[in-house]
Amino acid sequence: MHVTTSFLRLPDGHLLLPAAEVTDLLRRLAALWIESAESDDSGLAPDTVAALVGALTEVADNIDAECIALMPVREGPAGEDPVREDRD
Repeated sequence: MHVTTSFLRLPDGHLLLPAAEVTDLLRRLAALWIESAESDDSGLAPDTVAALVGALTEVADNIDAECIALMPVREGPAGEDPVREDRD
């Protein structure tokens, strides 16, 4: 698996990675595990792989949900519910 990432270096030296790239990486890794487990000679236990894939997917889903919750809210037209702004 080849992965290209967009790191951002902060002035204090810490690195940041866009959440979308993290969740994509987790989901791609899970898909590769499934492909490997389906191979007859993999030696991987299907139940274990399924549990790991579920855990990775759950982490990715939680990251997505947290990011959505952090998006700024703008007021909609009068009488309508507020709308989250998408900054993509």
